[in-house]
Amino acid sequence: MRKCYAICDFLSEANKDHMCSVAEECGFEMGFFENSEEAAGKIGDAEVAYCDEGELIREMPQLRWCHSVSAGVGHFLKSGAFDRGDVMLTNSSGAYGLAISEHIIMVTLLLMRRMPEYFKVVAEKGWTRDLKIRSIKGSVIAIAGTGNLGQNAAKRFKALGAKKVIGFSRSGSSRDFFDAVFRIDDFDSVVSGCSEDDQIDVLVLCVPGTPGTEGLLSAERIDLLPEKTFVINVGRGTVVDQEALLEALNEGRLAGAALDVMYPEPLPEDHPLWTARNCIITPHISGDMGLPETVDITVDIFCDNLRRYAQGRELTHLIDVNAGY
Repeated sequence: MRKCYAICDFLSEANKDHMCSVAEECGFEMGFFENSEEAAGKIGDAEVAYCDEGELIREMPQLRWCHSVSAGVGHFLKSGAFDRGDVMLTNSSGAYGLAISEHIIMVTLLLMRRMPEYFKVVAEKGWTRDLKIRSIKGSVIAIAGTGNLGQNAAKRFKALGAKKVIGFSRSGSSRDFFDAVFRIDDFDSVVSGCSEDDQIDVLVLCVPGTPGTEGLLSAERIDLLPEKTFVINVGRGTVVDQEALLEALNEGRLAGAALDVMYPEPLPEDHPLWTARNCIITPHISGDMGLPETVDITVDIFCDNLRRYAQGRELTHLIDVNAGY
């Protein structure tokens, strides 16, 4: 019997039943392990795997297709297990739009309503009530990355009354919920060319971590942003020049930031980002598996592809290993 293994700790019994049913239909035997320690020494016969640990691939010499439960696959590619080119890699792009876009809205409102500062007031049993706040209504939002995450965020910003939502992508192609989309190469000219009324209030970064996006928000680009801008990063930490961002925050050249991704992860206890001015740090949880709908979608993507794989059809969500996405 052909073997397929899921190695993760977040599947519900309904998820497992669904995967087993599709696996049986496709001529596979489905096995489940909670973690890599439990799976060690027991997955050498895997032809297909559903997991989130790139190093596990080394323990599966017969593997022909791996499905990443996350949208980002950098950790898989760094393992070197896909360098040979004989193992296909797919991801769960599209599963995280709801969870991450709600996180984006949440931290935007926290920053706009000065909650980091009010939390400090309350922690000290104070009663300050006069901090000026801002609203998403009437704001200009810029989103780098116009795929599933970007579109979900743009949809919610528009619903809350944003004046304008502009996007940046490699192609600059138009997308639903965006008032305009520009090529990422045109970022500098677009930002510096904004009128006073159209200056960016919030810059959201939701691009994947690839060689092409490393340092995308450079020190030079940070300097182009107006002081009122909040920077939100839910993509990958390597997209931002962290040292430049830290300086801009502490010197008051940016209004604030919310970082769910950073480098390194976990962030060391003595890292200066922990105490950066008006900076919200979350431990890479904006799109984790705490939302059942996210898990359900990753399982649906996998099961659809398992049918395709068994039938010899082209897989969806297929990663170009050389490009990194």
